[in-house]
Amino acid sequence: MVRGHGGAHPGARPRARRRAPGTGRRDTLAGALAITPAAVPPPSRWIRAGDLNGFLGLALDNTTNLVILSSVLIGVFRFPADLVLLRMVPGTALGVLVGDLAYTWLALSLMRRTRREDVTAMPFGIDTPTLFAMVFGVLGPVMVATGDPVLAWKVGMGTTIAIGLAKTGLAFGGDWTRRVVPRAALLGSIAGVAILLIAFLPALKVFHDPLVGLPALVILLLGLLGRVRLPFGVPAAFGAVLAGAGVFWLRAWLGGGPPTMAPALTLRAAVPWPTLAWLEALPDTLPYLSIALPFALVTVVGGIDNTESAAAAGDEYRTRDILLTEAVATVLAGLCGGVIQNTPYIGHPAYKAMGARSGYTLATGITIGVGAAIGALSVLVTVLPEAAVAPILIFIGLEITAQGFLASPPRHGAAVAVTFLPVAAAVVLIQAGTIIAALGKTPGDLGGDARSTFETLLVLGNGFILTAVLWGWALASMIDRRLALTGVLFAVASVATLSGVIHSPLPNGALFWPWATPSLLPLRLAGTYGLLAGVCWLAAARRGRVTAP
Repeated sequence: MVRGHGGAHPGARPRARRRAPGTGRRDTLAGALAITPAAVPPPSRWIRAGDLNGFLGLALDNTTNLVILSSVLIGVFRFPADLVLLRMVPGTALGVLVGDLAYTWLALSLMRRTRREDVTAMPFGIDTPTLFAMVFGVLGPVMVATGDPVLAWKVGMGTTIAIGLAKTGLAFGGDWTRRVVPRAALLGSIAGVAILLIAFLPALKVFHDPLVGLPALVILLLGLLGRVRLPFGVPAAFGAVLAGAGVFWLRAWLGGGPPTMAPALTLRAAVPWPTLAWLEALPDTLPYLSIALPFALVTVVGGIDNTESAAAAGDEYRTRDILLTEAVATVLAGLCGGVIQNTPYIGHPAYKAMGARSGYTLATGITIGVGAAIGALSVLVTVLPEAAVAPILIFIGLEITAQGFLASPPRHGAAVAVTFLPVAAAVVLIQAGTIIAALGKTPGDLGGDARSTFETLLVLGNGFILTAVLWGWALASMIDRRLALTGVLFAVASVATLSGVIHSPLPNGALFWPWATPSLLPLRLAGTYGLLAGVCWLAAARRGRVTAP
């Protein structure tokens, strides 16, 4: 079962490896795409029985992400179903199709050059943390603030394209980035998103309908964490969703439980095509880049880690090819209406262990891309109950959170933990806003301590990902006694606060010019960060004098 995110592999960083025999700089993405039909190995070598299990796991992960994207946008933020299912989803799925096809060709190229038959393709799909960040940090807020779903879609497209372009540049400096930014800062911020957004919010769905959700959750955890083999070797995720959906529809057939909607069995063509509509919303897109762009950095680092993990398992791909593939796929998705970035998934060694080769990525890409283009997702949205699908996201959240601690040095545990605080504020802000809106009120109707608390949550929650990265990095450097660097990071936080990149006091988290600050709060926060920077620099200077010979 793949972990639907681009985080780092939970194991220790592999040691330096020798390049596999027969590989060289020619084994690149361009070389892979240049393979002639005659050079492709026969199907008996690159498609095995294990590809079925791999396909079920990878395809279900991506399908789950698309179902959750559709369900939240339509059910929570009231986006028109046609806009979501016929424009956003097909465009997002196009990125999966392009990426999985490219990774299949890279695997075939590696197989041909190394003359090995056990090469496994890198798994690829929709980035789950980014999905929640985009839905609750970009698309949803724009929809709530403006009531214009088309504008929200255009902002989502523009943000996705910006992420893809950022990843294109980072792909050439990924190794340097990995050396500079500690894992505690990168993985910790995503761990906070994982446990508080990816796991907590779906847990509400599970406990809202426990008869459906809890059995599905336990089956999933038994299969993936307890390593209990399900009957007939059914993959745990597939078995969990099947069990939950079975209980849901059996109960509906017996007349119990909440009323259900009949499945939509008609297919509607929704072929993605390029559009420049996102250019019209560029001014509205800029304030949301501080939320989304850190995910570009994290998926690049995750892609590097995942490539190393694959190499440790015996399949050595060129890191730049892996990263450029996800960047290009993300840009194409955004240009064609998609709103979520793509990324290589964790789990290559697991797919290799189950016997998957290259067939599973080929089948997944075609199934997701074509399935979305013919409108098959609209059927899944009505067939798969949220409580049956939510356990997969809970598991993903648990795994990512565990990785944040396990993949970071033990001494950085506190640095990982501190990154959770801004994310917690963002989650409480989301839930509080939903409750206030349900009561027919606005935050402006609050008074006294309630209003003060809400404003504090707003400041702490806006720009929460970048805040988490800066806080985690600063504490990690403090733990390592690199106090001068800690001061630099606080200085960066001070500058970022002056323009609302972090801690924006505006309800929509918008940016502003330092000389046009909407209140005195950004100035106070920026000054406080500056004071902390000065304290750290003084401590660094004093430590240097004390330790000098």
